[in-house]
Amino acid sequence: MKTIKYLFSLCLVVATVLSCVDDEKNVNLSDVQAPTALELRFDVTQDNTGLVTLTPTAEGAISFDITLGDDTPEALEVENGANAQHTYEEGVYTVTATAYGITGLSTTLSQELVVSFQAPENLVVTVENDAAISKQVNVTVEADYAITFDVYSGESGNNDPVSANIGDTAAVQYNEAGIYDITIEVKGAAIETTTYVQEDFEVTEILAPTTPAPTPPNRQADDVVSIFSNAYTNVTLDELPTTWSAGGFAATTIGTDDVWKLTQLDFLGMVSNYANGIDLSQMETMHIDYWVPDNVTSELLVKIVNTVDGGEDIESLGTTVAGSWQSVEIDMTEFDTGGDLTNREKITQIIIDYDQVPAGVASIVYVDNFYFYKQPANSMAQVITFEGGLEFSSFEGGDIGVVANPDTNGNTSSSVARMIKGAGTNYAGSKITLASPFDFSSSSTVSLKIWSPRVGLNLLMKFEDDALWPNTTGSAEITTTTTVANQWETLTFDHSGISSSVDWYNMVLIMDNGTSGDGSANYTIYLDDISTSPVLDFEPEYSDLTSFEGGDLSVVANPDTNGNTSGSVAKMVKGSGANYAGSKITVPAPFNINSATVTVKVWSPRVGLNLLMKFEDDALWPNTTGSAEITATTTVANQWETLTFNHSGISDSVDWYNMVLIMDNGTSGDGSANYTIYLDDITIN
Repeated sequence: MKTIKYLFSLCLVVATVLSCVDDEKNVNLSDVQAPTALELRFDVTQDNTGLVTLTPTAEGAISFDITLGDDTPEALEVENGANAQHTYEEGVYTVTATAYGITGLSTTLSQELVVSFQAPENLVVTVENDAAISKQVNVTVEADYAITFDVYSGESGNNDPVSANIGDTAAVQYNEAGIYDITIEVKGAAIETTTYVQEDFEVTEILAPTTPAPTPPNRQADDVVSIFSNAYTNVTLDELPTTWSAGGFAATTIGTDDVWKLTQLDFLGMVSNYANGIDLSQMETMHIDYWVPDNVTSELLVKIVNTVDGGEDIESLGTTVAGSWQSVEIDMTEFDTGGDLTNREKITQIIIDYDQVPAGVASIVYVDNFYFYKQPANSMAQVITFEGGLEFSSFEGGDIGVVANPDTNGNTSSSVARMIKGAGTNYAGSKITLASPFDFSSSSTVSLKIWSPRVGLNLLMKFEDDALWPNTTGSAEITTTTTVANQWETLTFDHSGISSSVDWYNMVLIMDNGTSGDGSANYTIYLDDISTSPVLDFEPEYSDLTSFEGGDLSVVANPDTNGNTSGSVAKMVKGSGANYAGSKITVPAPFNINSATVTVKVWSPRVGLNLLMKFEDDALWPNTTGSAEITATTTVANQWETLTFNHSGISDSVDWYNMVLIMDNGTSGDGSANYTIYLDDITIN
């Protein structure tokens, strides 16, 4: 009967999903997980009858089975949101609750139930402040002959108890910090209860963050102006704080992270320099992280001032949110409209202001990662490097976390992601969540470095928005296969057609989808440098394209959009010149290679065509400095594929302004279709 019931539930879900709008065709029940956070609450009447009310709860459950632990042969079926009652004789029982999800996946929990008509005794009570939640007190109780306990906070106006099972934790939230007498009433099945009073307990308010602020992403030096952050090189401030600031200032640390601690804040002023100021004219976004305690409830603002050319503007960070780090970003164009700022080229003063009505000050404000930035013009707009600042989760037996790079041969990153497929379901996997959506504005191709224990390992990638299941929107599932074992290689995933109207916050990864893992080394891979944007996409013509000795390079309309939806691509022809005829791409700012791999989409007329790539500085020949020449070979004809060029060991002390490309080096071309290729989405990983 149980099988029939859950088969019907699954059919109902599938029918419901299939009735949705046509443009949402990605139905993937592999995202469904077994119920989580399963709890079983006992409530017993204090009348010596042994009547117990059993209330199961779980996230993602539609029903429960409760095995009573006595001689009752059948489990009780309880719908979600309901409870069951049962009368027990005196004794000790193991009660088991099984929660069922919409697909029949289940989670099980067993708890001990002691039914005794004696009053509880031998109490062991623990009362302590929560380490992370301000003004929360956690109470646990162990006792003989007891089932539940009620906690009365002792705070005026709050007469409702917080209840929990023996052995569980009752979390009591206070409105105000202070000294309280906390009363705990411990109950069993007996009429008589036992009371414990924790006198003069001090409820504390957390007045400082317990963890560092999120780590900012890697950015090029030209793309950020940092006022204060460990992640970047900060500008020099002539005054911090200024003599006219109102409030206390201290430089301190949270863990190993440097932060500013502002006390009794009215406003904090800082001066870059009064001669020329700092140039924020090219920056697109202001970023700041702040943390405030519960008693700071008004508005924080940032003002920038140009005392050279005149003018200022102030923008709000919004009403403060207490108890956790808040990351706020403001479009820099907002500073151009609200005040009388002449320009953002000579910002001499920056002020952090607290605005409270009626007038008042902020008791404590912590500040970190205060900087201005722009999206890079000639490097990837988004690279996931696993050096910090990411959120990871897994499902159905998957596991993911950041570890030290186990193999720096071919990838010099110090930190990488380790992904394991354990002995769960055959769709066990992991998820990477970003604070801002993945950027597909430049390209729909995603590349990543992977270290696999075997050839032929399949890695599935899809993207999801941040809605909770079952309201999640997902992209198409793209699978790519490893070609080498026990070394780093770069895989590419073509997400052509991915919707630009969805904010894709989550990347879902599944190893060998459809095959169960075992948690061994055979199901352990390492990932790094996930990139969602190319360096050169030729949309429209990119920088300076030149050729030499019979080569030719130009931007043309894409001749084959099957497998590459770009409108424009580079056309490269080898004419009847020298056998080393080739082409060069010159950029206004140096390529950021840093011992990395470079991937290129190539359309070749034949299998076995060799494409040589090297980098050069901007010195004139014969004083040119060049990198090693790396050659990759096409494996398909008349279709797009991605070639990888491993530039490990390339010098990071040279400014590489030029990318040199030579087709079939050592063989003379003839300018025909046989010596004509197309290039796109050149990406540094």
